[in-house]
Amino acid sequence: MLEMRLFRDSPEVIRADHDRRGLPHDMIDQVIALDTRWKDLRYQADKLRKKRNESARSIAAAKKSGNKEEAERILSEVADIGAEIERLGNEADEAENERDRVRMRIPNIMHESVPIGDNDTKNIERSMHGVMPKFTFEPKVHNDLIEENAWVDLGRAAKVAGSRFYYLKGDLARLEMALQQHTIDFLVNRGFTLVQPPVMMNREAYEGVTDLSDFETVMYGIQPDGFYAIATSEHPLTAMFMDEIIEPALLPIKMAGVSPCFRREVGAHGLSDKGIWRVHQFTKVEQIVICRPEDSWDHHEELLQNCIELWDGLGLHYRVVDICTGDMGTVAAKKYDLEAWLPGAGAYKEVVSCSNCTDYQANRLKMRYRTAEGNTSVHTLNSTAVATSRALVAIMEQGQEEDGRVIIPEVLRPYMGGKNHIEKSNW
Repeated sequence: MLEMRLFRDSPEVIRADHDRRGLPHDMIDQVIALDTRWKDLRYQADKLRKKRNESARSIAAAKKSGNKEEAERILSEVADIGAEIERLGNEADEAENERDRVRMRIPNIMHESVPIGDNDTKNIERSMHGVMPKFTFEPKVHNDLIEENAWVDLGRAAKVAGSRFYYLKGDLARLEMALQQHTIDFLVNRGFTLVQPPVMMNREAYEGVTDLSDFETVMYGIQPDGFYAIATSEHPLTAMFMDEIIEPALLPIKMAGVSPCFRREVGAHGLSDKGIWRVHQFTKVEQIVICRPEDSWDHHEELLQNCIELWDGLGLHYRVVDICTGDMGTVAAKKYDLEAWLPGAGAYKEVVSCSNCTDYQANRLKMRYRTAEGNTSVHTLNSTAVATSRALVAIMEQGQEEDGRVIIPEVLRPYMGGKNHIEKSNW
């Protein structure tokens, strides 16, 4: 969330950001009004405490001088001060809690370079990569490829877990593991520490990394324990240092997180979202950076470059887009997406999201580092490296051959026993 000093000292910055997003100023005004009320209630309570302390000294002086009548008069005058101080304190706490509840729903301040636009159609293409594959036959959507080759069993998964779950089989399952291992090796070689996080989080930690009022509908709650199954390893890894003051010598902290991810994916979706493209459980390798504020924009470009080199290495055709104001979301100050070409679907679709969240998550998590001037919020960044199910779809659709086999990207062949193609499963 945004620091209170912005609302107190520079509310025009927040209002200007809301104007770029096309948002009203109501919640900004509400935070400022509640903060003013909180300060006023605290001031009134402090005045009464001062009066109570002064009265205590006057009572003591009256008793010492033998003026019992004066002591009793002062005592009766301040008899209700304690209850009034408690009432003002309770109201101040309520105002502060409501202020911060509203403040947590106000989005991050976007970087000035974020393009203006109402929705994803206004995202700006930054670069194009790889060669668009050409076919001498009509390319199939991955839904058909997985069915014809018996690589995925959706029907039996639906029996045991429900729709949008799946069994992954044979060579496609091996390819999924190859993607994980190759990506981990790639990131570790670039100085990232491999971390496998817990796959459940409590509400306090989750509210530190995202706006649950927006995100909770796509998450799986685990009752009666009050946990949430993670939607991405970004969340537990970013929250790893919550309520801590980080020693500056540790910065930047670079993590490669690998975990299963769980999303409800509610709502209606098109044909190209079926199969294993939009599912309730998938595996993702994520990049996380926790750093000094002055370094975060360099790290943002570094994360993007890692993605580009990784996906270039897979030999796939994709584009990088700069996300516009209307497609930005709450947490990021700037975001890039990689969109892979799916020839069967005839569309570019998101496979990577790369975000600089500046100090927004750190403020919510109370995550700081030491400086000569005092403790200061760190900056947090995250980027998909590979969401394996979506990468598999891109590999299948771009690498398909007329007989239904799929060419394995060369960098993954050592993890596949040197095979050149993934073959049909025998059941």
